[in-house]
Amino acid sequence: MKANKMDHPNQGISCEVSTCQYYMNGDFCSADKIQVTPRTARNSGETDCSTFIPQT
Repeated sequence: MKANKMDHPNQGISCEVSTCQYYMNGDFCSADKIQVTPRTARNSGETDCSTFIPQT
């Protein structure tokens, strides 16, 4: 899934991964949508933000 980068934070989504291209100061996410996988996760430790794209 490809998300579009917005010029403002996506309210309600907190992100501390400063190496992601969607990261905004203050621990915000600027992706217009996110995808969390896998479907079979049983706890937060088994989840992954599939929207993550490393900063270039």
